[in-house]
Amino acid sequence: MCDGAADRCRLTTASKLEAVAIETELVKEYRFGKQQLMEIWGHACAIGIVKAFPLTSLGKRQPTVLVVCGPEQNGCIGLVCARHLRMFEYAPTIFYPKRSPSPLHQDSMVQCERMDIPFLSYLPTEVQLINGAYNLVVDAIVGPEMDPADLKEPYTGILLTLKQVKIPIASLDLPSGWEVEGDNTDGINPDVLISLMAPKKCAAGFSGKHFLAGRFLPFDIQRKYELNLPECSGTDCLVEL
Repeated sequence: MCDGAADRCRLTTASKLEAVAIETELVKEYRFGKQQLMEIWGHACAIGIVKAFPLTSLGKRQPTVLVVCGPEQNGCIGLVCARHLRMFEYAPTIFYPKRSPSPLHQDSMVQCERMDIPFLSYLPTEVQLINGAYNLVVDAIVGPEMDPADLKEPYTGILLTLKQVKIPIASLDLPSGWEVEGDNTDGINPDVLISLMAPKKCAAGFSGKHFLAGRFLPFDIQRKYELNLPECSGTDCLVEL
């Protein structure tokens, strides 16, 4: 964990343009494959969820997890996260209402299916059904790559439903409905946020449990963007802020 307020002050937050620039540089200059990045991020998100919600804290040997995936990159990260949660003895179920034709999404979806992870055909609108069926929700709907103003059905309805659930929510990289750098009044309010590469500017106002998965970033990129990433313990791939 970071050492108090001093670390929070030194930690750099990223704008939408900076996040795009870092990812572009990883792909073009450092030859990180997109599938490689999805795997790194999805694995780190699963570890963050395990740290925030250990098996013993949820009262079941295989806690039930609803992973809600959007149509863009964040949704693919959610699919990878679900697969790793299954390996960590959790019982994920995926709701993926608009399946992307992207090979990355398709490959990740097949991997989940071959591991017998169930896919929901619809999301119950009765919030009490979600509260009763699952121990927690993973929000992988919208990341920095999509403007919340561009969200349409079924995702606007999904956000309305998730804003009413009583079970914990963990958001991947960005709480769905939040502007990367602006107003977050229309978004969900997760209990846990797992930031990828660097916290986005909106995360400065986040008050829940916050993890950062940035250790994989090459040192030259960390210096170039003055990220001031906190040190991880041992071989950990993420750190609690």
